[in-house]
Amino acid sequence: MAANTLSILKPSVNNLTVRIFVRAADLEFEELDVWGKKSTPEFLSKDPADLTPLLEEEGLPRGSLWESCAIMQYLCNKHGLERFYPTDPAERAMVDSAMFYLIGTVYPVLARATYPALGFPQYAGEVATSDADDAMKAKAQQDAEAALAGPLEVYHDFFLQDRQFIGGGTPSIADIRFAATLEFLALHDTPLPAWATDYVKRVEAKLGKAYSEPAADVRGYVGSKKA
Repeated sequence: MAANTLSILKPSVNNLTVRIFVRAADLEFEELDVWGKKSTPEFLSKDPADLTPLLEEEGLPRGSLWESCAIMQYLCNKHGLERFYPTDPAERAMVDSAMFYLIGTVYPVLARATYPALGFPQYAGEVATSDADDAMKAKAQQDAEAALAGPLEVYHDFFLQDRQFIGGGTPSIADIRFAATLEFLALHDTPLPAWATDYVKRVEAKLGKAYSEPAADVRGYVGSKKA
């Protein structure tokens, strides 16, 4: 049995993040596609949040861990993977800040902009889950797409200023998280800024098949929905 077991959903960029990471870090793992198999008593006993990716490992206090950034941080700390998660306090703070900004600011807007077209469930309290008419829901989605421009430029102007990657000379776990997230924006007719397209290409070129092979699942799903 593999040291790490990952329960994943192949079309998800949140899951893509960890799928890229374990391959790039050359960690032993078993991957379980749980599409259509979540929310069962067995799954919820391990993951009461009902979220993926889910890491199962004997060394964890509860035997399991969800949230992509937490999984990558844990595995980097356990295996001493400084090239992905620097131990220098200032450089690590840069990586943490980029990931937390994505989770707290960028991804909620991205979900509103992309989930309706992807067929993913929306969060409670959103316009998309309300009694609003189709025109209002479409406007909310368009507004969210437009609102992404500002946060994306933060990565360009701050986290990537004079750097190839957020991690400096090589991709960090923050780069993997950010590049994977950008994959969903191919759904829109508005193209990514040139710098963002070039950035994803740099990350993919540096990580090779570790990036491109799992990314093909997301790209295929996005392409089918866009068509």
